Amino acid sequence: MQHVIRLYPSKPDKVYFYATCLIDMFDPQAGLDAIDVLEANGIEVIYVEKQTCCGQPVYSSGYDDDSRAVAKSQMALFPEPYPIIVLSGSCGGMMHHHYRRLFKGQPEQGQVDRFCDRVFEFTEFLVNVCRIQLHDQGEPTSVVMHTSCAARREMNVHVTSRALLAQLDKVELREQAYESECCGFGGTFSVRHPDISQAMVEDKASHIRATSSDHFISADWGCLLNINGHLAFEKQELQGYHIASFIKQRTTPRVIASQDTPLTSTQRDRL
Repeated sequence: MQHVIRLYPSKPDKVYFYATCLIDMFDPQAGLDAIDVLEANGIEVIYVEKQTCCGQPVYSSGYDDDSRAVAKSQMALFPEPYPIIVLSGSCGGMMHHHYRRLFKGQPEQGQVDRFCDRVFEFTEFLVNVCRIQLHDQGEPTSVVMHTSCAARREMNVHVTSRALLAQLDKVELREQAYESECCGFGGTFSVRHPDISQAMVEDKASHIRATSSDHFISADWGCLLNINGHLAFEKQELQGYHIASFIKQRTTPRVIASQDTPLTSTQRDRL
């Protein structure tokens, strides 16, 4: 995918939070942890309960009309001009890039483009908008990270996730072999091509285990669901979890404030 240089806004007072359907169903704690990190940085988080799927599975299956219907239903839930923070790089890519493609040449194109400009993946938002600084309070440990191929190519999650982990001075990031390769999930791909998907996740799990890391994290729960399922099938104790939970567990996020912008009492209490 061709990337366009993105101009990032200053840190906002309020954001919408898009948890994704997989977080909602399989790991709501990751969503709560992400909200805690955002709130600790002085940001009011608005969660719209009617949010559902971003539409990526139906879009990747080639059903553009159905995808547009899903996109319209989701965009209508976020009418205010606040940034929309997405807890998945692949969902973020769908909402930031592919919504534009779905509505190119349509009467709604201008409105959709403005919506897409408000969409930020979670780690991207922390690094490039909040300019967060993390203070590591955990014990020395090691971690291996899986970056979803869609998130990597569409939202540069590998760059911003590494930038966050680099701030944790007691965390050793270990790189797996063939890190950029797909885990085999791919939404409906794993259903349509189960044998290929199985072979891919076997390779991915073996490379992750070979790092002998204490922790395994990712910014995409679709990948975690697939890899964790295989690790459990192999009776491995190692189970991956979302980077938001890893950050929450290890740090006290500190608010960035210029000298002429005093902290509020709430922000001081968070530090």
